[in-house]
Amino acid sequence: MSTLTGTAGKSEFKPALWTSGDWNAFFGFGTNILVNMLVLTGLLRFVLKMPDSLVFGRILPALGLMMCLSTFYYAYLAYRLAQKTGRTDVCALPSGVSVPHMFIVTFVIMLPITIKTGDPLKGWSAGLVWVFFQSFILMIGGFIAPFIRRITPRAALLGTLAGVSVTFISMRPALEMYMTPQIGLVCFAIILVSWFGGVKYWRGIPAGLVAIAVGMVIAWGSNLFGLGLGGLSVKGVGDAFANFGFSVPIPAVGYVFSGFEFLGIILVTAIPFGIYDLVEAMDNVESAEAAGDEYPTTRVLTADGVVSLIGCLMGNPFINAVYIGHPGWKAMGGRIGYSAATGIMVVVLAWFGIISVLLALVPVVAISPILLYIGMLIGAQAFQTTPVKHAPAIVLALTPHLAAWAKLQIDTMLGSTMMAATSVGGLAADKADAVKTAAIAALPQQGVFYHGLEVMGGGSILGGLILGAIGVFIIERDFEKASAFALVGAVLTYFGFMHGEAVGIGGGFGVTPAVALAYAAMAAGLFAASKLGATEHYAAHPELHAAPAE
Repeated sequence: MSTLTGTAGKSEFKPALWTSGDWNAFFGFGTNILVNMLVLTGLLRFVLKMPDSLVFGRILPALGLMMCLSTFYYAYLAYRLAQKTGRTDVCALPSGVSVPHMFIVTFVIMLPITIKTGDPLKGWSAGLVWVFFQSFILMIGGFIAPFIRRITPRAALLGTLAGVSVTFISMRPALEMYMTPQIGLVCFAIILVSWFGGVKYWRGIPAGLVAIAVGMVIAWGSNLFGLGLGGLSVKGVGDAFANFGFSVPIPAVGYVFSGFEFLGIILVTAIPFGIYDLVEAMDNVESAEAAGDEYPTTRVLTADGVVSLIGCLMGNPFINAVYIGHPGWKAMGGRIGYSAATGIMVVVLAWFGIISVLLALVPVVAISPILLYIGMLIGAQAFQTTPVKHAPAIVLALTPHLAAWAKLQIDTMLGSTMMAATSVGGLAADKADAVKTAAIAALPQQGVFYHGLEVMGGGSILGGLILGAIGVFIIERDFEKASAFALVGAVLTYFGFMHGEAVGIGGGFGVTPAVALAYAAMAAGLFAASKLGATEHYAAHPELHAAPAE
């Protein structure tokens, strides 16, 4: 094709909507999206125990609508960019459900509320509210994201995310793998040698698809010997066909606003992860620009926010995001069409209930290694993309999440024990509560500091971020900034965002005043250190503070 010159020529240029390279990108990216949808559906059905009528009749149709709008919009942006520049190599931004946030909203928001209330619908409502706030953070975030990113150390942002990945993302799938190691460990090895070891499978088939296929072979093959690995059955496949049908999105505005009763729990995660979304989106737009395709950051962030809000109001508790990997899909030959084709595929899978059949054919334990891999990747990123000397601050940011996870395990165990005592043993509900309280009070005698877990793990997202930031600035001997973050920690703690059970309004003020006071004292001490020559002392005597030899 001859090079077009002049504004008029470029404006009349008609980019191709589909090229041969779009087939490669569609197969690769479409498989990636399919795996994410299988994982997401498995989380809804087997972790949150949501009824199939809700999963296949409400959530998945809304998710399909959101992802179709997103992929079509980014295909449109790519078309406009190609038309404007007269180039034939413009590649659309990849997008879909934010994978890290898929696990976060499941394990940090919906699962605890479902366990606490015993009602999956309450957990669903809370997830909708979480996305509701995330959507507005994305829409307005283009104006404040650079400032937040500038004042918060990367080690703090990624460190608290690593805490979530190690506990609430990695642990459960790891335990599931070892409960059925014949499938779990084999599939895990398939994924590791490809995604970490660089091994390419036949004809470039994605490792996730290979792992799922091998897991299916082992699970179904085991049925021939009466082992029943993976819990699959012909009857289950037959039952899955009951979810076949045509389900379109139905407005869920009432469920969104009913979830506001959990606002305190939701805000402590929606705000920091909204900030993370902003940073992630900006990074991915910059990556696309480095590959030659310049997209407007504000429009990208606004689009993610708008389509997420639409999905939320229709019943989808998962947020949309621009994916990393644009340069890879572009190198594969992807242009405009692969993005729109993926959106059509998602609508077909979600609106016709096909995902139900796929889940009846695929053992969940074959998907668990993919979840563990995601957790490993997010956790490792905190250490790989930050200075080595900030590693202690990252570990510090992990600790609130370890406390929150341990408390959740104890609470779940005690709750199920008391439920069994009341339903099977005939113990009265009021006596069961008294027994539970007595059991918690006795834990310190066994070396389990439950109250410490409760206080340290409360608001672990913000707690990890604040502790990580304080750690980074102390390592850098910037005591004034460390003092500022400690003071912010005092304020957040007093109003119940950290180390407390509820946010401000409705009883959250001063839930843990001793912790708030301690942060304030820390802030005063660090500020005094910044004014009393500690930095000058370090400069004059660096040998006293030298890091140990590696």
